[in-house]
Amino acid sequence: MPAAQHPALLYFIAAFASGCVLALMTHLNGLMSFYSNAMFASWTAHATGTVVSIVLLGLFALKKKPAMTETGPAIPWWAYLGGVFGAATVVCAALAVNSPLALSGTIAIGLASQVLFSLAADYWGFFGLPSRRLDRRDLVVVGLILAGGLLVILSGAGA
Repeated sequence: MPAAQHPALLYFIAAFASGCVLALMTHLNGLMSFYSNAMFASWTAHATGTVVSIVLLGLFALKKKPAMTETGPAIPWWAYLGGVFGAATVVCAALAVNSPLALSGTIAIGLASQVLFSLAADYWGFFGLPSRRLDRRDLVVVGLILAGGLLVILSGAGA
């Protein structure tokens, strides 16, 4: 494999791993919600994440950093909303995973909604994204993902 393709492979592996971790996170948060409630599951997930982040920041702070000579661009206000959307995601997924949809149905619908929202964000340029025209391939992709999601949900309904 040429050296120029290694970063693409690394990003593919990272994206694949994030999908696996997302499914695991959804299951564990759903399990926490089953034994308590969705709000407690969200709070626990974010409190645990905060503690781990503080520890990691402390470890990285021990490394010597090169002096920064220039400041980066200002962070847009909407970039701070990730935690709000993360908390809402955990609550919604924890509710859905404990329903007849189960984990696979929750992930299937979640994937379909992520693709639909991503296409809308690309088209209208939400949150600073460059806008782009959608084409037939985008519609085919959405159709296939929705069909696959329906198959996952309907095949699990009879089990």
